Amino acid sequence: MNTRRFEVGAINGSIFAIVALVILVLVFGSFSIWSFINYTEQKRDVDGKIADASAAAVLKNSEELQKKFEEDDKKPLRQFTGPVDYGRLTFDYPKFWAAYQATDVSMGGGVTYEAYLHPYTVPPIGKTTKFALRITIEQKIYSKALEAYSAQIKKGDLKSSVYDDGVHTGTRLEGSFSKDMVGTAVLLKMRDRTLTLRTDGDVFKADFDALLKTVTFNE
Repeated sequence: MNTRRFEVGAINGSIFAIVALVILVLVFGSFSIWSFINYTEQKRDVDGKIADASAAAVLKNSEELQKKFEEDDKKPLRQFTGPVDYGRLTFDYPKFWAAYQATDVSMGGGVTYEAYLHPYTVPPIGKTTKFALRITIEQKIYSKALEAYSAQIKKGDLKSSVYDDGVHTGTRLEGSFSKDMVGTAVLLKMRDRTLTLRTDGDVFKADFDALLKTVTFNE
């Protein structure tokens, strides 16, 4: 009788041990699965952040290289030289810009000298055509040439400020020159003439400011 009770007790103990073992296996198994899933998600998140950071670094490097290439492509600079009879205007400009002198000054008659510069090819000249640089030398004294913009300045379409590069002084105009044309211009006195240099829009403003520093002409 005692032997039978011992066997039953042993069986019950074994069952409890097995059940406890199964529970432990299930718990550790569940924990392992949860840990693996959590690790996978964290790894995916980290990998994603690394990929994003790498992509951002590559993009930044590409943009810096592109900017450097564009700046290097402008060198060496070319020099523009205007007609001697109109003050022999000179300045440096990017080498890939094309230049077109639209006025034949050899015929005399006090005509307004006009020239246009633009990357690679100068587009057809028109009232709404935008250029990297417009040049006009008018047979008009400085005060009269500036007076042509007085109405736009009063209306606020154009902002006027003093221009001084250490060599030349004049007037800088920024804003709307017409309904379809926004840009920046600098007017300078050339004896009894007036030189106007203008860029349309903001695309070439940095180049415009750079070439202004190289402007020379016969006083």
